[in-house]
Amino acid sequence: MTDLNSSNGNNSSLLKIPTIKYNKLFINGDFVDSLSGATFETIDPRTEEVIARISEGAKEDIDIAVKAAREAFDSGPWPRMSGEARGKIMMKFAELIDENIEELAALDAIDAGKLYYIAKVMEIPGAISILRYYAGAADKIHGEVLKSHGQFHAYTLMEPIGVVGHIIPWNAPSSIFFTKVAPSLAVGCTMVLKPAEQTPLSALFYAHLAKLAGIPNGVLNVVPGFGPTAGAAISSHMDIDAVSFTGSVEVGREIMQAAAKSNLKHVSLELGGKSPLIIFDDADVDKAADLALLGILANKGEVCCASSRVFVQEGIYDQVEKKLVEKAKAWIVGDPFDPKSQQGPQADRNQLEKILSYIEHGKREGATLLTGGRRLGSEGYYIEPTIFSNVKEDMLIATDEIFGPVMALMKFKTIEEAIKSANNTRYGLAAGIVTKDMDIANTVSRSIRAGIIWINCYLALGSDFPFGGYKMSGIGRDSGLEALHKYLQVKSVVTPIYNSPWL
Repeated sequence: MTDLNSSNGNNSSLLKIPTIKYNKLFINGDFVDSLSGATFETIDPRTEEVIARISEGAKEDIDIAVKAAREAFDSGPWPRMSGEARGKIMMKFAELIDENIEELAALDAIDAGKLYYIAKVMEIPGAISILRYYAGAADKIHGEVLKSHGQFHAYTLMEPIGVVGHIIPWNAPSSIFFTKVAPSLAVGCTMVLKPAEQTPLSALFYAHLAKLAGIPNGVLNVVPGFGPTAGAAISSHMDIDAVSFTGSVEVGREIMQAAAKSNLKHVSLELGGKSPLIIFDDADVDKAADLALLGILANKGEVCCASSRVFVQEGIYDQVEKKLVEKAKAWIVGDPFDPKSQQGPQADRNQLEKILSYIEHGKREGATLLTGGRRLGSEGYYIEPTIFSNVKEDMLIATDEIFGPVMALMKFKTIEEAIKSANNTRYGLAAGIVTKDMDIANTVSRSIRAGIIWINCYLALGSDFPFGGYKMSGIGRDSGLEALHKYLQVKSVVTPIYNSPWL
């Protein structure tokens, strides 16, 4: 692991940092100051320095954005275009992102601590793929003809739900922006999106590109701000028809309550997890260790489906533990612009302190710290990859979503024990299975209550894979054609048939 005392200063990475072009609210096709004139700082997690001041949206700004979105939905061209026409504009949007990919990757690196190279070659290309996937779906949204029980002709229409509020998190600002925006654009909705206050920069840039692509004014509005003000205003707004949120269980509850107390708007939630990775005795030890580390260290552990609980069958436990520690100690933590870095800084100081607090809980509760456990360097929000063994299932590090590079390593004997332990959580977002025995893989994959199961792989995500959770991991699905239904209403149309030769 890299000691960062001297790695975050004035190095060559600064040459890649772009000028911040967009720092205001984007409402009805224009960048505007907030009504109050208030701003907030967005911080570079590499250096703890201010990148820019961002206009701070509040309730009154959300009201203006919703009014613009409502006008665009009720009277504007977007919902009335053919799906083919919407798809062409969305394809143009994707092309513009591709043309600006280096600048966008740099924005996510300085704002979220994401590895620049990964953002450039994987994450933002993945976001482009999401946009193109739903652009292709835009002209394939249709109802069906129904067989009536009487002398009637009946069919269904799939209609856009209306104005949508999107509230997105800071861990994947580009990917989740398009996971929410792309399907709602495809079906003809208009929207107000609140990016996380930690990571507003790329969202504002995407708003600019959307206008250049030809998305009409009022269709996509981006209002940075804080959860208790801007986020709460979206959740409780009487003229928003649906809200889609990715984030914590606590905030998800507040959004559901606000939706219920306002206009009973549709709610979809993706609320994270405490996902198990189960490694069986027949697994290749080296491959299993690689998958386990990928699952917990990718994006510095700030992944909702991170494999934070790793269960290893007793026959190979010692070998896997040794291999994990060896690989974790060789893991390179450093500046996200350094191509050698495998892990950048946590997103902000609050997250850094939360992770360190959970590490201390693990020590106090009696888990064995095998490696890591410390902050790295004196500047920036860097943490060592951390592995605990001798973890009990009721310890906080085994029950709570830490959202950082902290693995809880546990041992099991039988398949039945592994299934019971995997399901011993209030979450149910994802799980992984490592085995060469397909009978084991089939049994376990059907027994774990989670929304996605990876067999001999991990974090394999795609535009066409529905993604969402069981239990307290949320309601509804992002990605895949399934996601379109969150933004659609089904209408039945029935008309009598007279003198028809058949029904």
